[in-house]
Amino acid sequence: MDLDAFFAENPMGGNGMTKSEGFRSGFVTLVGRPNAGKSTLLNAIMGKKIAITSNTAQTTRHRFRAVLNQDSFQLIIVDTPGIHKPHDVLGEELNTSALKALSDVDVVAMLVDASQPVGTGDKWVAQQLTKVKAKKILVLSKSDLVDDDQLSKQRDAAWDLGSWDGYAALSAQEHKGVDQFVDAVVSLLPEGPAWFPQDMDTDQPIEVIVAEFIREKILRSFHDEVPHAIGVAVNELSYDKKRDLHYVEAVIYVERDSQKGIIIGKGGSAIKRIGTEARADLEQLLGTRVFLDLKVKVRKNWRRDATQIRRFGYGEGA
Repeated sequence: MDLDAFFAENPMGGNGMTKSEGFRSGFVTLVGRPNAGKSTLLNAIMGKKIAITSNTAQTTRHRFRAVLNQDSFQLIIVDTPGIHKPHDVLGEELNTSALKALSDVDVVAMLVDASQPVGTGDKWVAQQLTKVKAKKILVLSKSDLVDDDQLSKQRDAAWDLGSWDGYAALSAQEHKGVDQFVDAVVSLLPEGPAWFPQDMDTDQPIEVIVAEFIREKILRSFHDEVPHAIGVAVNELSYDKKRDLHYVEAVIYVERDSQKGIIIGKGGSAIKRIGTEARADLEQLLGTRVFLDLKVKVRKNWRRDATQIRRFGYGEGA
């Protein structure tokens, strides 16, 4: 097959860009290896921060929906944990959550990092899609990191991974190709009613989003030192109308005493930095001043305990 000729005639893949006069609605699941750019793409589509991002694998632990409402369509985007070879019960839960998100959706978008060679992990993810009845779009993410020649070679390699109904290359970071990707997905949606209220952005409870924003700051601060051992739970979220202030009490859980010391830092310096950075995001999210009370507790080997994992809301507990 002459791919260059195919894409020249069909820039977004097999079904083109023709839209129906009727209202379209449906679900698209974003899948791919860890760090393929799924959460960054979701945020770019929504035009604001809903999902946390970092360079750490397993950043996304929740399977949740974001809702994009427009006059002619409602698109429900399902973000998933990166599919990977699990090393503990947490990893198994995240894989199960991601794979279950492939059922009962209209479109599956598989993200492949344009800057990384197509590998066995991509092949394994694509193999899971052979069992899926939904329309499939191949997405080359992080296209800003490669030149046109590299992008073309990566496209050819990724195209051979499966059978696709559409294609997009984009840079969510620079918001290039994002609107075209949305148009491609919408063109594959059926006509139907709006499934969620017009003012709804996500189906996640606000407490879960708050906990995730706090966890993001830890991931970005400590990289490989403690990130996988971190769990965050919000114990209290209340609003003082008179002071126009939200009070947030959250607990950062780690698995060992040494990790607790790292999170707190010398003289409390690390936990203070985490709180300051998280508070800035939370004030933007909640639209008020925020008093953030952070505590650190040890819960040994929680990643090996499925009950505890689901108590945090990770994996299928989400």
